[in-house]
Amino acid sequence: MQLRNKKLDMDTFLSERTEVVASWVTGKDVDFEEGVRYQHSLPESKRFSSVLAAADREGRTLRQPRAGVALVDEHIKLLQFLEDACDLLPSTIDAYTRLNHYEKAAEGIARSTAAGTSLLNGFPAVNHGLKECRRVVESLTKPVQVRHGTPDARLLAEITLAAGFTAYEGGGISYNIPYAKKVPLERSLRHWQYCDRLVGFYEERGVRINREPFGPLSGTLVPPFVSHCVAIIEGLLALEQGCKCITLGYGQAGNLVQDIAAIRSLRELANEYFQAAGFTDYQLSTVFHQWMGGFPENEAMAFSVICSGAAAAALAGATKVIVKTPHEASGVPTKEANKQGLEATTQTLNMVREQIFPMSPTLDQEIELIKREVRCVLAKVFELGEGDVAIGTVRAVAAGVLDVPFAPATCNAGKLLPVRDNVGAVRIFDAGRVPLPDDVLTFHRDRVAERAKAEKREASSQMVVDDIYAISKSRLIGRPR
Repeated sequence: MQLRNKKLDMDTFLSERTEVVASWVTGKDVDFEEGVRYQHSLPESKRFSSVLAAADREGRTLRQPRAGVALVDEHIKLLQFLEDACDLLPSTIDAYTRLNHYEKAAEGIARSTAAGTSLLNGFPAVNHGLKECRRVVESLTKPVQVRHGTPDARLLAEITLAAGFTAYEGGGISYNIPYAKKVPLERSLRHWQYCDRLVGFYEERGVRINREPFGPLSGTLVPPFVSHCVAIIEGLLALEQGCKCITLGYGQAGNLVQDIAAIRSLRELANEYFQAAGFTDYQLSTVFHQWMGGFPENEAMAFSVICSGAAAAALAGATKVIVKTPHEASGVPTKEANKQGLEATTQTLNMVREQIFPMSPTLDQEIELIKREVRCVLAKVFELGEGDVAIGTVRAVAAGVLDVPFAPATCNAGKLLPVRDNVGAVRIFDAGRVPLPDDVLTFHRDRVAERAKAEKREASSQMVVDDIYAISKSRLIGRPR
């Protein structure tokens, strides 16, 4: 089927469903109608969309960790341990499942059972199947989201949504370009149309499932306009398939003004593009991801990074914040470290909750800059697609118009090179083939030149390398020592 941004007709969708649920043995237990009934039986307190809506009304920033282990009982114990320290819960999926390697996931479960500890880096939901996934939901009192990184997440969606998970993360761009190397973009976009159509199918039956594109992308020095373009595109694709509850995200860059401008502009731009496309009946929220790059090994320093992200999320007005742990530099965190990250975040959120970050010429300039950049790039995406954002996305990525820095995908140009300016905001060192206006590029060059002058060195790619490692070395900007 040729890719285009059009709602999948029911015959096409149901025919594909037959193939999807038959693709692995646990798919046979999925009964959509029974899943709808189970979803309707959940209390509002366990429904992601309801908790997000209440937070937006009340001006609160919710806390959500990442967490997932191989065995069901241990996964339940982990989430129960974290539950009183957060507002929303995850089930982070293992790497084998993300690649649809269910046989290898089964081997990992067996090894984990024999070892008495998780030997996978997440929860293999497809292998555990409907009943065991539902046992996770029933063991908890708060909403649970599927968080993963899967270009083809169709079977995972079928099993977990029928099991009672009420939020589903990812998208055809954000779970391909930053995660995979050789998956054709057109294929992943089409597979995610299926996931969104499934969510829309639940919506048609009165069940609201939250959909969240993955905001941080490659996680390091991603300019706000790049992640905003991807988020808005994936939001438009989801809305077209019938999704109604959209959470768009952004990964912390580190400069407080730029981070606040990013979240505020993201909500404004999303509403602008969604409504221009004819969508009015939707629920929009935002998520701020604490720093996704390298962390300091020193735990006290790591807590500082965590708290700076919590403060930025709250001051920006994000609906929720994804929380890191003081063990980020050393690998998979203990449950105690995971909870400590949540508790540090809670303290910071409580301290800044009543504070309002005031508008200023600098903040206003940053918001307007991001908006100009996004509008310019998305205009080219729509032009390349002759009005179809799905087709335009494939062509824009191929042309380097939409370019994610430091991403592994071979379909991605990888020509856009970001760098920090003299106050730590992420700017453009080399725009590659991204069609930004001349005056915008001049602004970026001037900001980078200011830093180069202050550091008494030429602006070069070495600055980029220095910036990538800076936070792990206790700095925001990679200054020469």
